Amino acid sequence: MVDRFSRRFFLGGVGASLIPATSWAGAPLVSLRPQLRGKQFNGAERLVRQAQLKGEVVFAVADVATGVQLEELGGQQALPPASVAKALTALYALDVLGPDFRFETKLIADGQIENGILNGDLILVGGGDPLLDTDALATMAANLREARITEVRGAFKVFDGALPYVFSIDPGQPDHVGYSPAISGISLNFNRVHFEWKRSANGYGVTMDARSARYNPAVEMATMRVENRKLPIYSYTPSPRQDRWTVAKGALGDGGARWLPVRKPALYAGDVFRTLARVNGIVLGRVQVTREVTIGEELVVHQSDPLESILRGMLKYSTNITAEMVGLAASVARGAEPQSLAESAAEMNRWAAESYGVYRIAMVDHSGLGDMSRMAPADLVAALVTARKTGVLRPLLKPFALTDSQGRVVKNHPIKVDAKTGTLNFVSGLGGFLTTAEGSELAFAIFTADVNHRATIPREKRERPDGARSWNRRSRKLQRALIERWGALYGS
Repeated sequence: MVDRFSRRFFLGGVGASLIPATSWAGAPLVSLRPQLRGKQFNGAERLVRQAQLKGEVVFAVADVATGVQLEELGGQQALPPASVAKALTALYALDVLGPDFRFETKLIADGQIENGILNGDLILVGGGDPLLDTDALATMAANLREARITEVRGAFKVFDGALPYVFSIDPGQPDHVGYSPAISGISLNFNRVHFEWKRSANGYGVTMDARSARYNPAVEMATMRVENRKLPIYSYTPSPRQDRWTVAKGALGDGGARWLPVRKPALYAGDVFRTLARVNGIVLGRVQVTREVTIGEELVVHQSDPLESILRGMLKYSTNITAEMVGLAASVARGAEPQSLAESAAEMNRWAAESYGVYRIAMVDHSGLGDMSRMAPADLVAALVTARKTGVLRPLLKPFALTDSQGRVVKNHPIKVDAKTGTLNFVSGLGGFLTTAEGSELAFAIFTADVNHRATIPREKRERPDGARSWNRRSRKLQRALIERWGALYGS
């Protein structure tokens, strides 16, 4: 009795509240084939028309147990997946590196050690750890002292050659957004620096630091100057050894803070480590960046959390730099020598074709931040169905809440969803798994995009362009409506 009532409730809800007849007015909103006069749209098509999304909508859904595709709209058509791409990156890294893989950051001595004095160079060796933070560097500095190193008479070097250097994940983003930092073989605090400002009687006091849970050391390699203007809010100028920023005085108010991207990761990590080493009585020379591998005595080794844990955090918080660094590490482990994100993503595309037999995945990065990436929903669903049989991905995905007609989260909803969301301006995606009230498990992917409109947005306005928030809100409402439809139709 409970199952029949549940099914009838959802069918009635979808039919009565989500598909009013008035939503049929207006031009077609997706790439549908021409309809015969008088032909009725199916339920999914009517949901799409009601959403009133300019651009395109594509989706696919399949039964996990059998792999049978249940419904699709343009399922073979590829659109930008946004951060839904991180689900594929997680599968890639797990397959190539393994769930127990740990990244290592090391301090290496290139020279002889006598009575606590290193007669040679000290090298901070980055191993591609995307979660390295100031607290970890502080522990490494303390452990260096415990290793009885009191003086370094050679150079202090930072090795960042484990991964290629990338200036920005997506160069099309504004300079100041923290979610598109530089990438190299060493990353600190997600390659972001903390900028804080406070108004005083004499103007503004500003600080640039590498704060973490326990420390906030000031940095020298990133500077900020307040200028008497209104726009642009931020400007960035590179120099050989500094990230130089300016900010518009008219935008500051009384005070505040934000994270800015770091463009020189090795200098950043070295700058912070020098400060932490000095706290432990070890004075180091000026940071020198090297991409040459050095073999020497390992003095200190910091290990990251297991990859499985790193990926769970990546999928929960959608951290772009984590996706890029684990994706690059997987490509290198496969024997590739990528010099860019696009080359590494191409290696992941080849892996997807080999592993899942899918050929409509054309990523240009591992995070989905680049809007030139393309993915067909049917291909992602095929990969999800295959991956589900090993049980590796769904436990790492974040639960996705369903809401009522007022937008309020429905607690204990009978449909359970674990999925990866994806959002760019005028691009939205959702992909993952749902379990119906009757216990059937489905894999699905939904991509929506107004690529033409997105291309008209000037670079300086891409952080918060007009109309993007309402467009993405309608897209998320459509995603939830489709999930409820599938939960009702394919419950048994």
